[in-house]
Amino acid sequence: MQEDKIIVGLDIGTTKICAIVGRKNEFGKLEILGMGKAVSDGVIRGIVTNIDKTVHAIEKAIKEASDQSGIDIRIVNVGIAGQHIKSSVHHGSITRESDDEINVEDVNRLANDMYRIVIPPGSEIIHVMPQDYIVDYEDGIKDPVGMSGVKLEADFHIITAQNNAINNINKCVRRAGLEIENLILEPLASSLSVLSDEEKEAGVCLVDIGGGTTDIAVFYDNIIRHTAVIPFGGNIITADIKQGCMVMEQQAEQLKTKFGRAISEEASPNEIVSIPGLRNRPPKEISVKNLAHIIEARMEEIIEMVHTEIISSNFHKKLAAGIVVTGGGAQLANLRQLFEYMTGLDTRIGYPNEHLGKGKIDTAKSPMFATSVGLVLSGFKALDIRDAQYAEMEGKGSRKKEKQSAKFFQNILEKTKGLLIDDIDDHQDY
Repeated sequence: MQEDKIIVGLDIGTTKICAIVGRKNEFGKLEILGMGKAVSDGVIRGIVTNIDKTVHAIEKAIKEASDQSGIDIRIVNVGIAGQHIKSSVHHGSITRESDDEINVEDVNRLANDMYRIVIPPGSEIIHVMPQDYIVDYEDGIKDPVGMSGVKLEADFHIITAQNNAINNINKCVRRAGLEIENLILEPLASSLSVLSDEEKEAGVCLVDIGGGTTDIAVFYDNIIRHTAVIPFGGNIITADIKQGCMVMEQQAEQLKTKFGRAISEEASPNEIVSIPGLRNRPPKEISVKNLAHIIEARMEEIIEMVHTEIISSNFHKKLAAGIVVTGGGAQLANLRQLFEYMTGLDTRIGYPNEHLGKGKIDTAKSPMFATSVGLVLSGFKALDIRDAQYAEMEGKGSRKKEKQSAKFFQNILEKTKGLLIDDIDDHQDY
């Protein structure tokens, strides 16, 4: 079913807006058919602040992806991020009428009940994710379907976002002539593209360093346990360089990407970069060592915040797979070592090639596009869930038929037994 299905991911980021068109190949890997990028001017810290500029950038990215893939794009999976995202854990329970097998409908009813919980005004629930289930006071159950029980309970990880932020994204996408299929939390999307199932099982913290925000997602036992958004990203480092080295913003960005290091000790003290001066002024000379000092100071602050979030998740001692850093900020030299030094956890850089098949577009394999690739994958995941539910319903239908035919034969047996007993009784009367 999925081989001919095409899904589009649209990442509305602080620095760039990116659209990726993908389909699954015969091996179940993601094949990227087209990709479009545009500079994002109307988004600050993951939140849309200028509708017109954002619409224009979305249109540009979608047109580029559409031209490259030869596909007319109408429906997209969109990511949502920003400091307004909040996560909390809530407990839910339902009592069933009988203790026969728990089915998918019961599980869905329990999850749908969570949408009724009281949340702060002006917020909306975007994700309800089950943690562990409890069936008749028996806890630690991963999947209760097929078990017998009357009382079904679960802890849910609930993620909320501000109505205004959701409405603005909807407005921009609609004005660009598109329709939103799913709205997905960006760190969740990134986790689909860069984390392996083994890592999620063992315990891992995903850190997605974007332009405006740093998104965090903690996984353990294949379940998402904690999410957070830190309102700092790569742009604040660029702003620090601009101020510290007294250069233009564009020059600061180039200095960061070409010569920047996260650990100042690794930078050569004698290396100097020369930057063209402003009109009729001499070129400016900047020490790479000084540049690294500026970056290191801000990066340490961001890592400290990440570490605080990991500790507050209470899974700090359970992260066997350590930290996976992705996003545009993950390309900074020596960043992995700084993370390991400051958190004491194994760290690797996450590239979104975990599920990518062979394709013509290799740029998508950069950590910068982890969210965009993940948004396409999350579209396929939603399809898988739907297919599984249809299969479950069909299976239930056939099980029902089996039960009915079993009942039919049972009735015949009962009747035959009754006739035989009557017959025996008649004979005994003689």
